[in-house]
Amino acid sequence: MPECLIVQPIHPAGEEALEAAGIRVRRASAQDMKTVAAEIETADALITRDAGLNAEAMDSARNLKIIANHGIGTNKIDVAHAAELGIPISFTPTANARSVAEHAMMLILACAKRTVEADHAARNGNFRFKFEGGMSELTGKTLGIAGFGTIGRLLGEIAKNGFAMKVLVWSPSVDDDAIRDNGFEPVATLDALLEGSDVISLHRPARPDTHHMINAGTLRKMRPHAILVNTARGALIDEAALAEALESGVIRAAGLDVFDPEPLDESSPLTGLRNIVLAPHVAGSTEDALKATALACAQHIVDALADKRPESLVDAVVWEKRRNT
Repeated sequence: MPECLIVQPIHPAGEEALEAAGIRVRRASAQDMKTVAAEIETADALITRDAGLNAEAMDSARNLKIIANHGIGTNKIDVAHAAELGIPISFTPTANARSVAEHAMMLILACAKRTVEADHAARNGNFRFKFEGGMSELTGKTLGIAGFGTIGRLLGEIAKNGFAMKVLVWSPSVDDDAIRDNGFEPVATLDALLEGSDVISLHRPARPDTHHMINAGTLRKMRPHAILVNTARGALIDEAALAEALESGVIRAAGLDVFDPEPLDESSPLTGLRNIVLAPHVAGSTEDALKATALACAQHIVDALADKRPESLVDAVVWEKRRNT
């Protein structure tokens, strides 16, 4: 019977789908790579979330035929080494997109309405909080989206249709016509996006060219009342520069679901600020999204073990040159 090792918990529906297909499910006893390397030897397939999979673990997996990444980002997986070994990697680019887009809008609203601070004030009987001001509406404001994949597009639709916001998009990999076709306005540079937006939402992958794309210099290009939201990858933001900008009033507020590194250190200067909303990387963790993502991973594994090309491969060339075990 083929075997799938699950590094981190997934929705039970995914495990049930694997078992219904005749695949034995085994859960790793811990998610660190030393443990995974010791337990992966007999696995034919593997599902991992943000723990990823390193080269050492791959080298221990003599039977491994498919790595199913539970989510979009594969920066924690040694993609190059997997390619060398002929192990295809699948991912789930759309399964949790709606959940993440809604979470991004929630962070925008929480910052605009000072929701977390208001909650704290109410719990402590401070009903004079309403006289502090600093809250705003979104209607008529401009949302700037950096990166125009499925999540960015969905967020733009929510902002435009639900809040009558103007939506600007900067995305080096997407044609301007495709952006216009969705009813949004393309801009040519990141600077133009930052300078022209009241709210900025980041939707780019973590790569060398996007590392700290939001830094002291780019933060100064944003409007003083601007809100910055990140549900993509923590490495996009220089967190020390952001903390300074929030404390000094360079920008008004921020909402972060992702950090670099994770988990966020309790001593981070971000944790002591009032004008920031923090979440522990849960944007894609609604019950709906977790179920859809787990089922997508399970289907990728079922297909791969049946010698059928899975949907959504990181590199389709690896599938054509996949290892025979």
